[in-house]
Amino acid sequence: MALRALWVLRHDPRAGGAVLFSRRYPTVETRAEAFNGSTHVAIPSDNDFLKALLFELRLTDDQSFVEHRDTCTRIDHSSVRSVRVEGGDLWPVVAFQKSGLIYACLPLVEETLEPRPPLLTIRGLSQGLALLFGILDYISPSRKNEAEMSAKIGQLRNLLIQACPLGTPLNTNISSLNSSFDDIQVIPTDEKQPVWRSNTYKGKPQVNVSITEKVKCMQYDKRDVVDMWQVYGVVNCKCDIEGAAPNVTLTLNLPTNGSPLQDILVHHCVTSVDPAMLMSSSVDPLDDSVYSGPYKFPFIPPSDSFNLCYYTSQVPVPPILGCYQLIEEGSQLKLTVNLKLHESIKNSFEYCEARIPFFNRGPIAHLEYKVSYGQLDLSREKSLLVWIIDAVSGFRTEVP
Repeated sequence: MALRALWVLRHDPRAGGAVLFSRRYPTVETRAEAFNGSTHVAIPSDNDFLKALLFELRLTDDQSFVEHRDTCTRIDHSSVRSVRVEGGDLWPVVAFQKSGLIYACLPLVEETLEPRPPLLTIRGLSQGLALLFGILDYISPSRKNEAEMSAKIGQLRNLLIQACPLGTPLNTNISSLNSSFDDIQVIPTDEKQPVWRSNTYKGKPQVNVSITEKVKCMQYDKRDVVDMWQVYGVVNCKCDIEGAAPNVTLTLNLPTNGSPLQDILVHHCVTSVDPAMLMSSSVDPLDDSVYSGPYKFPFIPPSDSFNLCYYTSQVPVPPILGCYQLIEEGSQLKLTVNLKLHESIKNSFEYCEARIPFFNRGPIAHLEYKVSYGQLDLSREKSLLVWIIDAVSGFRTEVP
């Protein structure tokens, strides 16, 4: 989902054509050479591309018949074009004309170009078209004022640094980036803004924090085999705070009888941290000397959502105990699953799902089931069972 190049062109029947703006992405072009192999067609100069595209759009030499362009067997139903240049046919070029301007881009095709792959498989087409429409919405209001339009086109290169960094469209609403770009320009020079804070925020300050923990567990239900489990988590933050380099401190406290955090990795925006926090490792056994908080993270937040830290934790028991039995009889599988919440874990779940995948066996043709609680759903691909349990008293459930 990347672009090799994009252009904003002008066509005047009396004055001819002109290149108002062009942007090429050499790193994406290198990838195109690797993906396309011998079918790769290099991008010509801007002037050569302009002439070829105007010819393809029948804006020049429209009085003469050209077989590859004007044949009756070729009917254009989309904005995707094949532009004939010196090195071959440049494809797929997304181009459309609006109010005397032509907006065009060349998406990356991550495979060989012969035979041409279906358009639906080229991920950059829709994003490239959306980005061109974003540029159209940004430029169009100023098209009758030559000076204003020239100023906007002059800002376009800087705006694309945010909207399409390294050729990857991230934000197709170019008009929304204009104010943030202006904000960056007026930051006082005496403020030291870190490179990871690309723009500033104006409005009510707020900090959103979410903690996601995952338990990886292998339970054997055998006395001679030890069960194994691991808990690992991530703390995600989104800070909307005014200023070029605001200082924020997030403090995490363990619950009562909570297990200490270990193997902590912090984001590079964290300015300082207690060394004892970073020295706690899951390799070492737990004892009273292990750092158990509070965990303080002072940092200068990035503009977007980011993961403040990662950690692991050695919990004494897995939260959910389970076992299953699978019996295969010909083309049929009989599956029994039992789940039980550990007695030391509080049942405070908002929801609970058990996912049972069936890989490399083909789609499930027929399903019969009985659940003690909740409901069982079959995925659209018919290769995954989703047991929606929710939060239940006692949390002892079974599905045969």
